[in-house]
Amino acid sequence: MVRHGFTLFDTAIGRCGVAWGPDGLLAVQLPEASEPATRARLAQGVPDAREVAPPPADVQAAIDAIAALVGGEARDLAAIALDLADIRPFHRRVYELTRAIAPGATRSYGELATDLGEPGAAQAVAQALGRNPLPLVVPCHRVLAAGGAVGGFSGAGGTATKRRLLAIEGAPGYGDPTLF
Repeated sequence: MVRHGFTLFDTAIGRCGVAWGPDGLLAVQLPEASEPATRARLAQGVPDAREVAPPPADVQAAIDAIAALVGGEARDLAAIALDLADIRPFHRRVYELTRAIAPGATRSYGELATDLGEPGAAQAVAQALGRNPLPLVVPCHRVLAAGGAVGGFSGAGGTATKRRLLAIEGAPGYGDPTLF
């Protein structure tokens, strides 16, 4: 039996990947420049994972939800099980708070830092989200810079993808997702 598996799958933004273990998803990989690059990046994060096809039913359900979201359907991915056991405690707290942001809502890095009981740690929150191994499922695209500025997004398409995801979810001020 494979302890950690991974698979690649097609989406509207390109070939993505997920890695999982017995307790949930370990990583979500947004498209890189090529399929081998996507596979390699996923393997960096979960080096002992082996490619599995088809994935288990719960992983397939997560894949379907992720593909639907990037394809333009508003989806809440909060019910997808995650395995955060190997994540640093501060980052895990940031990811848990970020998962609590409802689709269509946004928070700032500073607001999350305050919620963590660490006002002034906005930069540390931003750094944690920049290392998010589970983009979309840990919806770092819902976290903005001070004053509502979009801030960064390390996934494929950069801030244009972040704006499109916010538009798909109906976040105020982001308009029609088909325009991105």
